[in-house]
Amino acid sequence: MSGSNLRLYIITILVVFVTFSCKFQRILKSDDPELKYRKAIEYYEEGDYDRAIRLFSDIITIYRGTRKAEEINYYFAMAHYNQGDYILASHYFKSFVSVYPRSEYAEKFTYLSAYCKYLESPRYNLDQTVSREAIQELQAFINRYPESERVEEANEMIDELRLKLEKKRFEIARLYYNIRAFKAAIRTFENLINDFPGTVYEEKALFFIVKSYHDFARMSIPERQPERYEKTVQAYEKLYNNFPESEFLKEAEKLFNNSRDYLKEIEKTNDVVSTETN
Repeated sequence: MSGSNLRLYIITILVVFVTFSCKFQRILKSDDPELKYRKAIEYYEEGDYDRAIRLFSDIITIYRGTRKAEEINYYFAMAHYNQGDYILASHYFKSFVSVYPRSEYAEKFTYLSAYCKYLESPRYNLDQTVSREAIQELQAFINRYPESERVEEANEMIDELRLKLEKKRFEIARLYYNIRAFKAAIRTFENLINDFPGTVYEEKALFFIVKSYHDFARMSIPERQPERYEKTVQAYEKLYNNFPESEFLKEAEKLFNNSRDYLKEIEKTNDVVSTETN
């Protein structure tokens, strides 16, 4: 394309843009709600969700309580969704269902409200408030529409979100272990197992509980060591009973044997002291 043709092309685009912008501004300033209603739907169908939203915003209260209100609220929520504004879309989907619980769109919007929360769920190492809200909403959808064709997808998303929460909890517990906050590590690993039955991190968590108790005992004052080495033995037995083929058993067994040898030595020493005292 030559320089003159390029300039002509750019000028044409600018003229078209200005023309459409002026036309939209005239519609936006109009006192005719029916005009805004028709044009908002046109913009929506053309994929111009921003303009559609601005026009729907102007008339949504005007048509409240009328037969067109449900349709306007439908387009308004879907425009935010299609534009990728999932936080607002989720809010408007939920509001729609609250106002129109018997609408033909109630099932779809109940699902989409939860789905938007799922899409907004951050990486596992960030705050997971939205993830927990998404799980609650997805489960509420399943409970309300158990025969829906979307139930399988909802369950898959719940599993994915739960795994994210489990990973975050596991990494927090492992961080406690790495900084030698053993009591906090043990408590967090145990809570992970209790709060997420069947978690994929159960085997690793049980292994780290063994390690935590052993290292905690080793660094404790002599008076507290017997109790904590005994906890190590118990933690190992739980790991062994739950995962007899665990890849961590070899290392855990060394900690178990070390703890048991210590306890036997303490018992032998106590017996000698008891004999001498008698």
